[in-house]
Amino acid sequence: MDVIGLTGGIAAGKSVVSARLAALGAVVIDADLLAREAVAPGSPGLAAIRRRFGDAVLAPDGSLDRPALGGLVFADPAARADLNAIVHPEVQRLYRERLDHLEAHDPDAIVVYDVPLLVEARSADEFAIVVVVHAPAEQRVERLVTLRGMDRASAQDRVAAQASDEERLAAADVVIDTSGTMAHTLEQVDALWERLVAERARHTGVSDPLS
Repeated sequence: MDVIGLTGGIAAGKSVVSARLAALGAVVIDADLLAREAVAPGSPGLAAIRRRFGDAVLAPDGSLDRPALGGLVFADPAARADLNAIVHPEVQRLYRERLDHLEAHDPDAIVVYDVPLLVEARSADEFAIVVVVHAPAEQRVERLVTLRGMDRASAQDRVAAQASDEERLAAADVVIDTSGTMAHTLEQVDALWERLVAERARHTGVSDPLS
């Protein structure tokens, strides 16, 4: 099953694009939600994290204490690599389960995998099309400061910790420019959807029933 990879840096507006595609009819698989499922109470992922990092990363109710874990791994590349080695395979397993279900029950679906760290952690070759939601790094820093209340240094650190604009754009087949108005962003998403529906119709004979 062909999958569209959707990515973008922090505060680029990826959630807006993802929500619009879902409203238009795409089946969106959210990597962040899979990552939460991968470390939910009772999961093999959480058990492995506890073995590696100890009880200090558990909340009183037995769930993952994300701030405590973040404090351990943010400034420690080796610890972060250990965490990724636990979580990423679990996320990939859950992702494959979702795809297998869709292949069995909705094989003509247009599937979008919303994955923030596509450039950092995945291969663009996995996807039929890579869509990058883009706003310049400095604009994204301003959004983090003004819309999310971060101090500027923290916002700059968050942006710098991800792939650069150049690296992300180099992986793109389609760029959704979110540096302008919301209306302009949605126009681009709608145009992308029309393209995806047209390509599906060419390959399967299935068109958009709402068109």
